[in-house]
Amino acid sequence: METQTTTKWVIDPSHSEVQFKVKHLMVSTVTGLFSQYEGHLEMAGDDFEDAKIQFSADVASISTGNEQRDGHLKSADFFDVEQFPKLTFESTSMKKTGDDTFDLAGNLTMHGVTKPVTLKAEYGGQMVDFYGQTKAGFELAGTLKRKEFGLVWDGVTEAGGVVVSDDVRLVMNIQVTKQAS
Repeated sequence: METQTTTKWVIDPSHSEVQFKVKHLMVSTVTGLFSQYEGHLEMAGDDFEDAKIQFSADVASISTGNEQRDGHLKSADFFDVEQFPKLTFESTSMKKTGDDTFDLAGNLTMHGVTKPVTLKAEYGGQMVDFYGQTKAGFELAGTLKRKEFGLVWDGVTEAGGVVVSDDVRLVMNIQVTKQAS
């Protein structure tokens, strides 16, 4: 009986980005990012279907381009980085939905709460770089409800408008490097 080779790929943070987008006052969108994160995926053979993925981000690395807002996001009103310094994701399945598309399901833990999420993943292909390393790229997107994860701070304007939407869009461009067997 032939055993299938397991291939490991590691996120290349210098060629990746992990962003989120949230409506502010329901009229404009604020974009934020995490600058410190790591992750890897393991798969049998050469097919990314059913790859096992693990990812974590340092919540203190959050940036929206506004120091005051970033401080508020790090506080107990939102992420509470003192108590919950990491955001983690562990996949439960990665199923092909088209030639280069997948549904990536897994458990996201944020602010001490773990919930299942499903992201849409688009495979961008593979290429060997100048150093002989095999790289692969993915674009991931999905939406979650921040209040389901305990990020329940709400502000209401004098006119009764919502300050921060409950819906958070995730947008990630991830490049991974194939590890030597």
